Amino acid sequence: MDKISHFLTLKDLTQAQFLGLIELAKQVKTTPEKFNQALVGKSLVTLYEKPSLRTRVSFDIGIAKLGGHSVYLDQNNGALGKRESVADFAKNISCWADGIVARTFSHKTVEDLAEFGSVPVINSLSDMYHPCQALADFLALAEQFDDLSLIKLVYIGDGNNVTHSLMIAAALAGVEMVVICPEGHFPDGKVVQDTQALAKSHGGSLLLSTELSAAKGADAVYTDTWISMGDAINYDEIKEKFLPYQVNRQLMTSLGDGYFMHCQPAHIGQEVTQDVFDGQNSLVLTQAENRMHAQNAVMISLLS
Repeated sequence: MDKISHFLTLKDLTQAQFLGLIELAKQVKTTPEKFNQALVGKSLVTLYEKPSLRTRVSFDIGIAKLGGHSVYLDQNNGALGKRESVADFAKNISCWADGIVARTFSHKTVEDLAEFGSVPVINSLSDMYHPCQALADFLALAEQFDDLSLIKLVYIGDGNNVTHSLMIAAALAGVEMVVICPEGHFPDGKVVQDTQALAKSHGGSLLLSTELSAAKGADAVYTDTWISMGDAINYDEIKEKFLPYQVNRQLMTSLGDGYFMHCQPAHIGQEVTQDVFDGQNSLVLTQAENRMHAQNAVMISLLS
């Protein structure tokens, strides 16, 4: 696998790099003893503008499992770009740390950290992309399917940063992907166009629809919260528009009872029902566990 310098968005990766990260993540997960010294002597600063459960715990414990050390900074230490510029943040942290992990409101912040710092930067979430989540999701799928290029992945709900990264991951893997959203809530148009071109070059496809019938034959159905963290939207404002897109037992049965996926946190009774979320075909906890293994593969690729 060719060396990667940063991990800001999956669209910066080649197909070989993306599939190589999945394969490395499998090895990290199944033979952790081979990698427990991979980051010895390495320190990473993890920057958080947004609250976190899975991202913080999976990175902190993951770094430790590789023999490295993490330093946590949240907005109590001064918001990025407010107390001092993002450029100065990046330059100073680069004096001490071997890498930066950033969970930010704006993708521009992640890009600036990479531009002005001199160490690798990992995007652990921005408003445009969530590449760590998508890599973990495709690790979960690769554990269920021997050939990713043969599956149909369906995303139902609000087009957001998770959707963007899922679409790019699917395109790199040559997957048939369908994104189903209420009118006016589709993913970013430029990301869609770029991803459709990428999918075509790798034998996959990306279809957008408002109709649930487009999900027929899905091997896996993915949904996310209808209101992203930080959005100034009240649930009552969107309830009528989004409830027809709820992932429930009736829908899953009609589609053939494939796997269910969710990046969490979930709002039970809104985008998904409890029986589907906790059902025997649910991969949500596998996805959560795989955040650590996927991120460890990224850190090993960037730093070791």
